[in-house]
Amino acid sequence: MSPSRWVTGFLSYETAKAVVVRSWAVGAVNRAVQLLILAYFIGWVFLHEKAYQVRDTVIESSVVTKVKGIGRYAGRVLDTADYVTPPQGTSVFVVVTKQILTENQAQGVCPESEAEYRCAADRDCRGRGAATGSGLLTGRCVPYNRTLRTCEIRGWCPPEVDTVDVPVMLEAENFTLFIKNSIRFPLFGFEKANLPPPGSGAELGRCRFHPELQPLCPILRLGDVVRLAGQDFPALAATDGTERRTLTKAFGIRFDVLVYGNAGKFGIVPTLINTVAAFTSIGVGTVLCDIILLNFLKGAEHYKARKFEEVPEASVPAPPASPMVCPPSALGDCGRDKQSTDSGTFSLGL
Repeated sequence: MSPSRWVTGFLSYETAKAVVVRSWAVGAVNRAVQLLILAYFIGWVFLHEKAYQVRDTVIESSVVTKVKGIGRYAGRVLDTADYVTPPQGTSVFVVVTKQILTENQAQGVCPESEAEYRCAADRDCRGRGAATGSGLLTGRCVPYNRTLRTCEIRGWCPPEVDTVDVPVMLEAENFTLFIKNSIRFPLFGFEKANLPPPGSGAELGRCRFHPELQPLCPILRLGDVVRLAGQDFPALAATDGTERRTLTKAFGIRFDVLVYGNAGKFGIVPTLINTVAAFTSIGVGTVLCDIILLNFLKGAEHYKARKFEEVPEASVPAPPASPMVCPPSALGDCGRDKQSTDSGTFSLGL
């Protein structure tokens, strides 16, 4: 291609030309595609995804918790100061439901309580690791009771015996957990708390959280929390635990209060962007119909001739076109194409 032709082609301008095609099949495809695109933007983009909103996912939250309930354990009456650790008020805490007490521990030497350190002579306690679960081995085999001998250790004595059967504080299932939560979305300056309005204190004290009946009540029963998590309270209270070093091995249920969410507010910018995208996408129906007309219908060549037309630059304005008059003998062929002299729109009958 010569440089002059390349420059001419580069500087050419293409303008849209309206051609009306009277075809039921193509028209139905065009409208169906347009309706599908419109339904997608209205139903999914705007209603479901709320694309007309400005979103804020940077949530600031403050959580205060409080457990209430009285339990009985091993002949003692326990309150929240006995079975909640760490102290009240944090978003992560443990409700102790089982304890193994080892009283009067002091630094010294004593026989190890673990069964794997049973021995008959001092040689059985040598050549092993220096440390056990309770202290350091001294290398001696000493009596544990009248009939049993174990290796001697240096550490906290007497050592803990965690193989005994201890009861579980099942009253904890009916303890209540109060969660006070406040959130703030800094982008919108929006703040909200989960407490009811002032004056409803009596009603607040009687309510209990239920995901369907009372979803806004901030007081939860521990048994319901465990059940909603898909767990069994007696089994969980006896075997999910953590250790405390206050002469007590404590087992309990750990609660983590997590706060998450996002906020949306109407915004003109996302609304305009998605509205323009919706109307632009409707043009996909025109592209699909053009592909069908240009390649798959019988009148494809006739449509191409009407759709694409090259017009050279005119130095003198052309006179207005006169209405086309068809001779009587050409009515069969001429009556199929009609041209409007004021808009340049062609109507093709296929």
